[in-house]
Amino acid sequence: MSRLDDLIKEKCSNGVVFKTLDKICKINKGKQINKETLSDNGRYPVINGGIKPSGHWNEYNFNENLITISQGGASAGYISYQTTKFWAGAHCYVIDECKKEVNYKFLYHFLKENQNYLQSSQVGAGIPSISVKEIYELKIPIPPIELQEEIVKILDKFGELEAELEAELEARKSQYEFYCGKILNEKNINNETVSISDVTKRASNINWQSDDNDYQYIDLTSVSRENGNIGETQSINRENAPSRARQIVLEDDIIFGTTRPLLKRICIIPKEYNNQICSTGYCVLRVNKSILPKYLYFIMSSNEFYKFVEEYQQGTSYPAISDNDLKKYKFSLPKLKDQERIVNILDKFDKLVNDISEGLPAEIEFRRKQYEYYRNKLLSFDEAK
Repeated sequence: MSRLDDLIKEKCSNGVVFKTLDKICKINKGKQINKETLSDNGRYPVINGGIKPSGHWNEYNFNENLITISQGGASAGYISYQTTKFWAGAHCYVIDECKKEVNYKFLYHFLKENQNYLQSSQVGAGIPSISVKEIYELKIPIPPIELQEEIVKILDKFGELEAELEAELEARKSQYEFYCGKILNEKNINNETVSISDVTKRASNINWQSDDNDYQYIDLTSVSRENGNIGETQSINRENAPSRARQIVLEDDIIFGTTRPLLKRICIIPKEYNNQICSTGYCVLRVNKSILPKYLYFIMSSNEFYKFVEEYQQGTSYPAISDNDLKKYKFSLPKLKDQERIVNILDKFDKLVNDISEGLPAEIEFRRKQYEYYRNKLLSFDEAK
């Protein structure tokens, strides 16, 4: 980075000019679109208040290569760079008409560096949001354009490496899903067709009136959608337990989020959460002797199971599936010995794809942290006096 160092010494020794965002660009707000019109087959992503597209549509209202900022919802303040034409929804800000003194990708990287600040500026209890005034008042450094371009080259390279790894990870996930479906649907005359209710037994609820113990509470947000691990939990007792904290879970139970079920919140209860409490937003599945817990977990992680869930879920704004309907799902059950063989095969694929401590996810996380380190280092400017 010798050229970059030379430019910084030459051009920025006395600091750089800062301008508020409203002085260098325009912020447009997206337009509301009816959720019922969205589909997975539309040509253009619909960018709204979340981190990922909320669906697809066959029309767009903005061209590619634009910065978006989530305006409302839990992710309000999240920064994205859209590489394709897209439809901006009502909970999305789009940065446009940037002045020539600022490299647009330089602006993107600087906003990404300040993403945590924007997200900490959320207001509102029900559905948090970010005001356009908060964004416009953000102060942007304006170093010489040639310096901005050099910084963009470096930071974009990290982004390209991460994108390549993410594409490889998606390919591995598709491969995993293909083999998972193929193996789980092997034809065997010795297999028995069963429903989930046939291979599980009833779980139990806690009686808070007669229980003085402290427990760890597994809420819907406690289970990672990325790797199925339990993250942050809350310590509860009968004095502070939320109304939905009722179900007792044991080691090797499977819990599945039945509220907004296509978010795929599913995990196997590890030993450290044995005899703890989970939300009634989960269906608790305790297997009998006919099936391995991990085998049922893989069955419920399959595309076929989620097609079934999509068919049986009810409600549009806050869809859910009942425990009884979920347990109606039927699948082919091999003998325990064959279940062990299948679980061993799928475990290897699952570990490669999902384990954050090794494989591609760990490499992606390393590259992301590397990008964040250099982004912070390269975008820290003193303001000219």
